[in-house]
Amino acid sequence: MLEREPRIYVLPTMMTAGNILSGFVAILQIFKGREGAITEHYYWAIIAILAACLFDVLDGRVARLGGQESPFGRELDSIADIVSFGVAPALLVHDIVLSSIEKPAGLGWLIACAYLVCGAMRLARFNCIAASDDKTNSKHFRGCPIPAAAGVIASLTLLMLWLDEGSKEIGQWKYGLAVLMVLLSWLMMSDLEYPSFKSINWRTRRSPVWVIISIIVVAFAVRNWQWMPSVLFVSYLLYGLVRPWVSRRWRREIEIEYEAADTPDDPIPMETEIPKKDEGSNDPASQI
Repeated sequence: MLEREPRIYVLPTMMTAGNILSGFVAILQIFKGREGAITEHYYWAIIAILAACLFDVLDGRVARLGGQESPFGRELDSIADIVSFGVAPALLVHDIVLSSIEKPAGLGWLIACAYLVCGAMRLARFNCIAASDDKTNSKHFRGCPIPAAAGVIASLTLLMLWLDEGSKEIGQWKYGLAVLMVLLSWLMMSDLEYPSFKSINWRTRRSPVWVIISIIVVAFAVRNWQWMPSVLFVSYLLYGLVRPWVSRRWRREIEIEYEAADTPDDPIPMETEIPKKDEGSNDPASQI
């Protein structure tokens, strides 16, 4: 007996394919970066990882907007994530930082492996929770999501390369990346909650001031691409750490949660009032 073929939706799958392709390009560029002293290939690897983050956001948005979420898409997304946000960042930091850690022997290799394994376990845990109830649409992630962890690593590496004017030896600050990878490994397996921002859609409403500020932030990030991505990713990482102490009101404002309760602008049709039957009616039908 043939098993039922899974549903494959074109647009979300194309976004996920872009995620996988970006991760593969990043890995190729990291291998090319080993050949010379210039860091051009590392720059391209970081850009590819950040592009994978964008594709990862888009595939979920496209699937939810079109009502095209499926188990196939969830599993394919996890496979793409382990390539783009697990293997690629681990290789990047290993080549730039961890490979130079000689004492104790094997520590750099162990840190990279711990990050990769914790990322894979976090994805597996997410899939198990999602598969246990297909109707769940949680607005929070349990543990730091692996795309955010990869974004933190890639953006901070980009910042260090920019500050050191493109040199592969990015100074003593590079050892902070090793400590950061250990921290991210723990955060991915922790029970801390991070917002998913799934409530943001075409019907999300905000004040004109809020919209203008958002446009300015995006334009500023594009203009200062060398360091602004690190500010955004690190801010998200730190928010998960301080979130338990943030008031519920500020959480709703920051995470844009209350739009789900907004009513549409279209008027709600009133129920048609059923006329009461007159007991003294002479209508013949009332006698039936």
